[in-house]
Amino acid sequence: MAPRKKQAPDLTSSNPVSMADLARELGVSMTTISRALSDHHSIGPAMKQKVLKLAKKYNYQPNRLASALRKGKSQLLGIVVPYIEGRFFPSVVHGIESAASKAGYNVIICQSNEDVAQERRNLDILLSAQVAGILVSLSRTTLDYRHFDKVRSRGMPLVFFDRVVEGDNVNAVILDDQEGGYVSTRHLISQGCRRIAHLAGPQHLNIYKNRRQGYFDALREAGLPEDESLVLYSDMGQEQGAEGLRQLLALPNPPDAVFAAGDYSALGAMQEAKRQGLRVPEDIAISGFSNEAFTVITEPTITTIDQRCEEMGQAAVRLLLEVIEADGRPFAPRQVALRPELLVRKSSVRQVEELVATSGVIPVTA
Repeated sequence: MAPRKKQAPDLTSSNPVSMADLARELGVSMTTISRALSDHHSIGPAMKQKVLKLAKKYNYQPNRLASALRKGKSQLLGIVVPYIEGRFFPSVVHGIESAASKAGYNVIICQSNEDVAQERRNLDILLSAQVAGILVSLSRTTLDYRHFDKVRSRGMPLVFFDRVVEGDNVNAVILDDQEGGYVSTRHLISQGCRRIAHLAGPQHLNIYKNRRQGYFDALREAGLPEDESLVLYSDMGQEQGAEGLRQLLALPNPPDAVFAAGDYSALGAMQEAKRQGLRVPEDIAISGFSNEAFTVITEPTITTIDQRCEEMGQAAVRLLLEVIEADGRPFAPRQVALRPELLVRKSSVRQVEELVATSGVIPVTA
């Protein structure tokens, strides 16, 4: 019987050429192909040359993910974020991708959509993908942290960023939100404001709790009362900001300034102030938090805090890589805090000379 003719890979197919195709063409095992491509010592120079020549001919691309899964590890980092819109999280993810790429890693991005159940599913997906490590920013609805115990029990390197599980036993990268709240409120006080309201976010999230604390710190330092009637809590959306200011302006003694813990809330407050015929900042000064893109095109432009988004992403990757490189050896958990930057714009400035004529923005670091 005549030997069966070797069958070349079908390049007209939409499927990429596989290792099995190369093995079939050369009449050898897939193990031989794999070892030849990885320059294994057990494969002779002549066979290695044949395999490499054929791989080049058919533009063979190795499935590195499958290879990594077979070995039980990968060059992938998993990311879980609440959402990817606005400026903050896309910028953080850009910083993560940039730092990961330089270190030879790719990333898998998952969104929890502010849903703790989806956050749990995201973690299961990333564990199944056998990523090398996981970066997480908590969802707004995460009140119980036990689903992270599974991650830790697998020995999976884990780093939180921005919205974090608080405590000394976690690796985390945050902005110093308390300092951000403090410098924002201190700036409003410097403009002559004395009855400063705060549009606060959900207090179970570290970022909003700490911004509120910074607000109170600045009031206390200036000898101003800590008036809880001037603090309203919401999910920090634009409409919530507008509704919050409506409630505040209905008080017998309304505020002369508002520090909002988020820019969307600040925008809503500013729009409501205009609807009620108030001038910003002359009648009511407003500052926000996050440096969203729209804050430089509103009229007036909005004073805010820059969160150093890309730097946060890069710092989170650096910390995660340290945990990965420890490879199970004892690693003392570490928290990295970035310093906020106050960007003073027209919505809060009553002393005109404080504005830089050329840019309209003054960076202030405490």
